[in-house]
Amino acid sequence: MDKPLAPGLYLVATPIGNLEDITLRALRVLRSVDRIACEDTRQTAKLLGHFGIRTPTVSYHLHNENARASELIEALRAGGRIAVVSDAGMPGIADPGATIAAEAIAAGIDVFPIPGANAALSALIASGLPSEHFSFHGFLPAKEGQRRSALESLRSAMAHAEEATTHIVYETPHRIVDALADVVAVFGSEKRVTLARELTKLHEEFLRGTASELLAELRSRPSVRGEMVLLLAGESAGGASEAEAATGQPTLAEEVAAMMIGEKISEMDALKRVAKSRGIGKSEAYREWQRAQTRRR
Repeated sequence: MDKPLAPGLYLVATPIGNLEDITLRALRVLRSVDRIACEDTRQTAKLLGHFGIRTPTVSYHLHNENARASELIEALRAGGRIAVVSDAGMPGIADPGATIAAEAIAAGIDVFPIPGANAALSALIASGLPSEHFSFHGFLPAKEGQRRSALESLRSAMAHAEEATTHIVYETPHRIVDALADVVAVFGSEKRVTLARELTKLHEEFLRGTASELLAELRSRPSVRGEMVLLLAGESAGGASEAEAATGQPTLAEEVAAMMIGEKISEMDALKRVAKSRGIGKSEAYREWQRAQTRRR
């Protein structure tokens, strides 16, 4: 016989595609709590029905998160046991859950994480990119200008990082081509990236290579479907990306300096030629050159 659950809030991870990824503990919790707060009750009903779980559900999503959290906190104060689930993966990671967790903690209510599937971490460990240091950024902005700005900020953060860090974002199938085009524009065509699509599902796919290679591949397809995780190789303050370090490729600054000396041309001419060979804009090449000069001072 299962031991009764302690009162409190249970943040329960659910499968991101393959129902076999539910844990035994998650099933026990979902059967034993008083209520399950769901991002989408219809989606969760499929999961509960598959495992024969009849626990009552209530909606808890982006549009009612604050109001519903207050209601659920009152039930928890009275000794209730409530589970929170998202449509897939970990509650609170690019999904509702963080607000009610913070409010429960502030109210002195116990919060229990129930581990399980997560798209970002699943993509990371099979990406081929370094996993010791990584950063998750949720979804990129939908609008092009805001997305470019977010990527520029990320590029700046990479340039000043002490350790090379793999950066992880979520993206939708109807925006992934535009997002990769922006990655090429901001980071250059040779930026090392991995795209994980339909993780744990029948058509799971990993695309690994340069940003321009992945962009060309997706553009060649009649359609692109599925949930997406995009990972970008990091750079450190030393100036070399993970790809450059792995292949021995010189940094932009080293290439410009060598061209100035070897061909006896001006800094600006060398920058233009290096930018063209790398498939990046002259302004981006100049910013990288300036960052390299600043680091040397």
